[in-house]
Amino acid sequence: MTMSRRQFLTRSALCGTAAFLATSTAGRAFAAASQGKPMGIQLYMVLKAYQDDPIGALKTLKTIGYTEIEGIITSTAATLRGQLDATGLRCPSLHFDGIGFEPGIEAAHVLGSHYIVSSMLPAIMQKELAAKGKHAEQDYSLDGAKRTAEYANRLGEKAKQAGLQYAYHNHHLEFSDVGGGQTFYDVLLKETRHDLVQFELDCGWVHVGGKNPADYFKANPGRMPLMHAKDFLAGAGNGSYPGAELGRGTIDYQPIMAAADRAGLKHCFVEQEGPFSRISQLDAARIDYDYLRPWR
Repeated sequence: MTMSRRQFLTRSALCGTAAFLATSTAGRAFAAASQGKPMGIQLYMVLKAYQDDPIGALKTLKTIGYTEIEGIITSTAATLRGQLDATGLRCPSLHFDGIGFEPGIEAAHVLGSHYIVSSMLPAIMQKELAAKGKHAEQDYSLDGAKRTAEYANRLGEKAKQAGLQYAYHNHHLEFSDVGGGQTFYDVLLKETRHDLVQFELDCGWVHVGGKNPADYFKANPGRMPLMHAKDFLAGAGNGSYPGAELGRGTIDYQPIMAAADRAGLKHCFVEQEGPFSRISQLDAARIDYDYLRPWR
C-alpha cells in the first residue's frame, strides 16, 4: 500500500496554460519577469525513485530543469550533500520531522540549507507528550493554536541562534475554524514572531482546507518565503486525497504564483501526493515542472 505524505509524517512523528503565456502580451511580460527564478521539488515526492537510484533520480531532476530540492534525511546529511554536489543541485530548505530538531540543525548546516521546516508540528508536539506518558490528540482548537504558536516561537529562537530560519509547513487541518472568524492558521500567523517564524504555504492543502492560497500570500507579504505547489484529483476528500499532476487537478496556479511573487516568495517546491499508479514519480515531476515553469 502506498503511504501518503501525511501518513508518512504522522508515523515518523509518532514513531491557465503555457500556450496563453506564449501568445498573450500579459503572459509574455509575466514570463519575462519570472526568468531565472529557481524551481525546486520536495525530495519526498520522488522518494521511491531516489531510494532505488539516488544519483540517477537526482540527475533526472536536474535534466528536467529543477535546480533545488527540499531535503528530507533518509540516510545521512553527508550522504545527501555528496549526492547533491555530484548532480549540481542545491538544498535551501530541510524538513526535520524524521530526525528531530537538533539533528535537523546539524543536517541543515551540512547541506547548506537556510530554512529548517516542521512538516507537521502538531504531530511533533503530540509525540513529545506521549514520550512523557501523557495521552494527547493533535489539537486544532484555539488553545491548541496558541500552544503551537508558542512552541513555534521557541523553535524559531533556537534556529536563529544556529544561524537558520525556522518555517512552519501546513496541512489542511490548520484551516479549521477556531471561533471568532479565525482559523487555526490565522492564530499561528498572529501569535508567532515575524522574525522567528516564517511559513511554507502548502497550497494544495490550503485548497483542501477550503481557503484560497493567493489570499494568504496577499495578506502576509514577507512571511511566506517558501511554498509547495500541489494538486489533488477532483473528488478528493473524506480522508482520501489522491494527488494529481499540476494542471490535471482542480487548482489554477497562475494567480497563486503571481500573488506569491508579489509577497516575496523565494523558493517554490513541487510536491505531489501519491499514489503514483497512473504515472511514475519522475514522469510526474516532469509534467509538474512543465506546467509551473512559465509562471516561475
